[in-house]
Amino acid sequence: MKKVAVIQDMSSFGKCSLTAAIPVLSVMGVQAVPLPTAILTAQTDYPSFYCEDLTSKMDYFVEEWSKLGATFDGIHTGFVTGREQIDNLFQFLNVFHSSETTLLVDPVMGDRGEGYKIFTGGLLDRMKELVKCADIITPNVTECCLLTGLSYEKLQSYQSTPDYIHALEEAGQQLQHTTGANVIITGLNPPSAIPNKRYVGNMYVDANHSFHSLLDYNGENYSGTGDLFASVIMGGHMRGQDLAKSMQLAETFLAAAIEATSKKQIPSEAGVNFEQFLRMLL
Repeated sequence: MKKVAVIQDMSSFGKCSLTAAIPVLSVMGVQAVPLPTAILTAQTDYPSFYCEDLTSKMDYFVEEWSKLGATFDGIHTGFVTGREQIDNLFQFLNVFHSSETTLLVDPVMGDRGEGYKIFTGGLLDRMKELVKCADIITPNVTECCLLTGLSYEKLQSYQSTPDYIHALEEAGQQLQHTTGANVIITGLNPPSAIPNKRYVGNMYVDANHSFHSLLDYNGENYSGTGDLFASVIMGGHMRGQDLAKSMQLAETFLAAAIEATSKKQIPSEAGVNFEQFLRMLL
C-alpha cells in the first residue's frame, strides 16, 4: 500500500485539513500518515476557536519516524501556521523527500483576494521557496496571484471570460516555469455574459499545455473544499491516475457534495457533507 505523509493541521470542526485528507486518501487505497502542524477546536473561519501550535513538536516526528526507517511514496503539505513551520518542513523534506517521493504542496495562504489571519510577507517568501521543491502545486486563484505577482484586483476587473482565463493561464505558466511542477489552480470565478449566471472552475497547467473546466456556481464558499480537492489529486496520482483525470474526478466528487450540502443549508464554515460521496472515489 502506498503511504503519504500528510502535514497539515487537525481542526475538530470544519471538515478540512487532516479530517478531509485522511478519509479521501484512505478510500482511494492510500495510507495517510498524519503529521499535525496544529490542533484547533474549529477551523479559523469560526467566530471563536483555540489553536495549539505544534511547531516545536514537529522535530519529534522526524526523529521517531527516522528510527522506524519510514519512507513515503508521497508527501502532502497544506495549512501551516507561519514561516517557522515551513523551515521545519524543509528539515522534514531533507530526511524523507527523495526522487521516488511525490511532493504535493497546497500553498494555503488566502482566498477571495485576501490573506488568511496567518499570512505575512515572511510566510509568502518561504512558500515561494517551498513550491520550488514540489511536483504538484494546487493554489487557489488568490494564492496563485500571491505566488506570481498577478494583481487579484485586475484579474477580477476583466469583463470577459476569455480575458480572465488568459491572464490566469499566463500566471499558471509562470508558476509552472519557475517551479517545474504541474500546477492546478482551483476556484476560478470568471465573469459571465449571462445575467445572474456564475461559474466556478479549475485550471491545469504543465510544461506542454494547459486547459480549464467551468461548472455552475451557487455562490457558496465552503470550508475544506480545497483540501478535499488536493487530496483527490494526491490519491489519484498514487494509484497511477493521470492528473487531468484526477482533476475531473475531484470536480465530480465536490460538485455532488456541494449540491447536497447547499440543499441542507449547512453553514459555509462547517464544510461540505462529503462522506456519503466517498464511494465515488473508489
